Amino acid sequence: MGITLEQKKELIKKYGKHPNDTGNPEVQIALLTLAINNLSNHLETAKKDNHSRLGLIKMVGRRKRLLNYLMKKDINRYRKIIEELDIRK
Repeated sequence: MGITLEQKKELIKKYGKHPNDTGNPEVQIALLTLAINNLSNHLETAKKDNHSRLGLIKMVGRRKRLLNYLMKKDINRYRKIIEELDIRK
């Protein structure tokens, strides 16, 4: 249900500048998107899991703040990450 170490390393390799680059906004957005997708699938089956729903809302808010930061910093990187991760905004 959570993010496996292999998935995390793959996303860091794809969006990061080096193998330990977890601070890059693109990496953080990609990891949050994966977690949001996993949690959304869980909440479709467990409709009364309100604690996980609150966590999902917090993750969506954090991703939105990161996307806003990236949009202000570099619009081309923002557009690229939105397109690659298929995020509507």
